[in-house]
Amino acid sequence: MKQIVPAERIGNVQEYYFSVKLKEIAQMNAQGADVINLGIGSPDLPPAKVVTDTLACEAENPKAHGYQPYVGTPQLREAFAQWYKRWYNVELNPADEVLPLMGSKEGIMHISMAFINEGDAVLVPNPGYPTYSSVSKLVGAKIINYNLSPDNGWQPDFDGLEAQHRDGVINLEEVKLMWCNYPNMPTGANGSVELFEKLVAFGKKYNIIICHDNPYSFILNDKPMSILSVEGAKDICIELNSMSKSHNMPGWRIGVLASNRQFVEWVLRVKSNMDSGMFRPLQLAAVEALSQPKEWYEKMNKVYAARKALAQAILEKVGAEVAPGQVGLFLWGKVAGKGVDVCDDVLYKAKVFITPGFIFGSNGENYIRISLCANEETLAKALERIEKEIN
Repeated sequence: MKQIVPAERIGNVQEYYFSVKLKEIAQMNAQGADVINLGIGSPDLPPAKVVTDTLACEAENPKAHGYQPYVGTPQLREAFAQWYKRWYNVELNPADEVLPLMGSKEGIMHISMAFINEGDAVLVPNPGYPTYSSVSKLVGAKIINYNLSPDNGWQPDFDGLEAQHRDGVINLEEVKLMWCNYPNMPTGANGSVELFEKLVAFGKKYNIIICHDNPYSFILNDKPMSILSVEGAKDICIELNSMSKSHNMPGWRIGVLASNRQFVEWVLRVKSNMDSGMFRPLQLAAVEALSQPKEWYEKMNKVYAARKALAQAILEKVGAEVAPGQVGLFLWGKVAGKGVDVCDDVLYKAKVFITPGFIFGSNGENYIRISLCANEETLAKALERIEKEIN
């Protein structure tokens, strides 16, 4: 019998780091370790009560269980459009500029399949969300990493990229997409109007689609922003947003893509061949989540602010320097040596899991990241263990 082998593209990617690490942690727990997981950004707070009530009520409707529109229900598209107008001051046509997704992560694949031909170049941040690179590899793209550093506020060095282009080090004419993410994960750096204007201008100058991943704008951030608020951004930008972090619904898998009509239509050609619509009660419940008042977000952020203080104490206890002003669902800290060595030391001695920065790229090797998705009691317990076990 001839040996069966996987597709060549499988050789270009590895199993997601957290998938591998969680298996190890599960094995440690099975042996009685009781590991405290401060690695993954999976919100532990619940959605608003009206959201879960709507889900339960709508699920009782016998007509709610059929296939749903590939473009999402009109109610959900309208709710996303109103949400963008209310919080970001961005006008979107719910009919053709809004595309609900089964989580924004699938949008990364849909966008890449819709726009990238094999051999096209993609600009990927270093450090950055690993899925930008893995999906780019799966579609056969040429990855060009662009450096983010604390010296530049963890923002793209546009002058540096253009200098590399002039010197022939890179060819920006070959670049089809640029992935970016503000508030930034993993660094906690915030976005700004000035940054978004530079991104839009850069994209238009080199005919590069700017893909802005925006799931953290409501977490510990007084002024949520969208890149689409910049004049003319919709012509060259695609924004992904998610209800996982902002509305405590990570397991629901509800996100959205917003852009111009043509870009949305091209992405829909891919998406409509890969799924058959989202469960209707989920969509109707999401409508309720998107209508929550300012006070709901403030209450959530009050909880995260208290956790952030404990998280910072943990990072400092293991020798990390924490830059002020970080926003989002994580804290990012610089250590003296390699972050992975610090994280392994903490895991095996104190039974606390913290994420090493190397998984986000080489510029994260001397960093570690901690999640705010654990309650104060758990964070305090983790700090106590570290104080006891780590010298």
